[in-house]
Amino acid sequence: MTTDSTSIPSPPRPLAHDEPPSPPPRWRVGLVAGAVAAVANTLLVAVARGVDVPLEVGGEPIPLLAVPQLTIFGALAGIGIAAVAARRARRPQRAFVVTTIGLTAASLVPDALIDTDTATRLVLALAHLVAAAITIPALARRLPT
Repeated sequence: MTTDSTSIPSPPRPLAHDEPPSPPPRWRVGLVAGAVAAVANTLLVAVARGVDVPLEVGGEPIPLLAVPQLTIFGALAGIGIAAVAARRARRPQRAFVVTTIGLTAASLVPDALIDTDTATRLVLALAHLVAAAITIPALARRLPT
């Protein structure tokens, strides 16, 4: 004996493209931007070494692994600054951009003062600018104006 069961069709579910995707959280955007900046800076340092820039400070070579680690650290600091700006500033995006550009400028001072040659100073300064150029806009776009 077979039974014929009929079911009531359920209403069609909306397709994924019917709903706008929610933007990724700010911390994820910052981590991705930091990872991109870390790769870019590692490539920058590798190319600099390839063209015989010594990349030494006080006679000691800068470890290649220090470059992505410090770049990620900077991105994490940017994520924290963005979080504080989002919670406390009247104009979070502007406060974040002004603060991080100021900190980027301040980060160039040690590069000018360290005991090394001019080429190494320039590569280190460029690495700071590359990281800032990638992470600051990515995080700023995720903040209210």
